[in-house]
Amino acid sequence: MDVDRYQKLDSRPFKLALVGSHGVGKTTLCFGLAARLKVRNVSLEVVHEVARRCPLPINEGTSLEAQAWILHTQIAEELHAQSRYPLVLCDRGVVDNYAYLKHAFGDQPLLDHLVGGWMSTYDAVVLVPITELPGSDGMRAVDPVFQHAIEHGVRTELARRGVDFHDLSETPRDDWLARVERLVVERLATPQLDLL
Repeated sequence: MDVDRYQKLDSRPFKLALVGSHGVGKTTLCFGLAARLKVRNVSLEVVHEVARRCPLPINEGTSLEAQAWILHTQIAEELHAQSRYPLVLCDRGVVDNYAYLKHAFGDQPLLDHLVGGWMSTYDAVVLVPITELPGSDGMRAVDPVFQHAIEHGVRTELARRGVDFHDLSETPRDDWLARVERLVVERLATPQLDLL
């Protein structure tokens, strides 16, 4: 397939967010998807998880400032990527960033409004579920209670905002990559209408 088949009728890039708790395989899925799409000659950018670069404490010992930094940096990275590439793959989205913030500090009306508006910029959202205990990578929390609390928060936020998302819970893990690749290829091959 050639890249011309992947041009939308509007000039906005196609943006997909992989969301969910930590340690569930979002990064592995994101890189695998990027590799498969590059083989198809699709020009794309990956927005990496920004929490790993946060200069402030994260996980259970986080601060409101740290979570605000993560949320705003996520948006800035997405803006940068979508200004340069026709396809943007996000290893996280604002909804799961907000789930961490809300878990620690409750509702934040100003940021809640920002997240609600920004969710409309994703053309597809894929929820990557928990299938195993979180492993230690020197950065992310390993407490399974915390991991499940974040997944519950993400699901709650998606439902509360009426986000149409693809849930991989009923798909065997070995089939995740093929399913998400098929989703992206089908969506890109079908002309998109500008809904703005």
